[in-house]
Amino acid sequence: MKAFKLFTIVAACLLLAACQDTEWDVITPNGTSLYGNNSIDDNNIITIAQLKQEYPNVFASTDQNALVEKDIKIKGRVTANDIRGNIYKQFMVQDETGAIIVAVNESGMSGYLAEGQEIVLDLKGLYVGGYRKQPEIGAPYNGTSIGRMQKDVFQKHFKFTNSSLQQEQPIDFDVNMNMDDNCAKLVTLKNVTFSDANGTNTFAPGDGSASIVGGCVNRGLTGYSTSKLVIRTSTYAKFAANKLPYDEVNKKPQVVNITGIATRYNNTWQILIRKESDIKIVQ
Repeated sequence: MKAFKLFTIVAACLLLAACQDTEWDVITPNGTSLYGNNSIDDNNIITIAQLKQEYPNVFASTDQNALVEKDIKIKGRVTANDIRGNIYKQFMVQDETGAIIVAVNESGMSGYLAEGQEIVLDLKGLYVGGYRKQPEIGAPYNGTSIGRMQKDVFQKHFKFTNSSLQQEQPIDFDVNMNMDDNCAKLVTLKNVTFSDANGTNTFAPGDGSASIVGGCVNRGLTGYSTSKLVIRTSTYAKFAANKLPYDEVNKKPQVVNITGIATRYNNTWQILIRKESDIKIVQ
């Protein structure tokens, strides 16, 4: 009897684990969702590029917000979430025209907002804004700035579509590409090396060996000015203590391809790595 009970418990755990990487835990057989607002319709959907055109001065600002009073929605796929701790209480959504950050005061959103999941976001009643010129959807912060909406508000303003998971393909990164059009997009930087890689330095040490700004460490890449481009990692990221890629045999930084979200801070690109597998060693 004890053996049977143990088998039942183990089987249940395995079934639960198997379902974590599927849509089974968020989409029911009749097409409705266990999360969000199933009553949201598909009327008045605009592209992310059109949304930015609706509020050009707000998004281009250093710190502004505006209430969306029009009945408009966007549809896109999740390209990044908080799965490894480098992205905190926000996720990124992208369509064929652009990408944007959605800021929510909730942890663990990767549990139901998987990469590749398509959603519709009802914008009426939410706020849009530019945080250091990075477009975001959220709520007012410190009066005129943009910050996180409450999680119960978010649940009322989004729904899953019935589309299956489909990963967005990253575009090749160019430091000179248009920031307004490409900020928050999924990108890949090819054949780059970390200028601080020496076999010891890590992505985001918390021991004072690297400058910490806003809980994050900015690492430069060889050949790029840090005023133009940095790789930004939170000291709370699961891979913060990992060593920067370094060739121990030839005693030099390893050449890598880096995939991540190309956010901006004013006129500086800040690339956010989502997870360890975003870094590929170039053989």
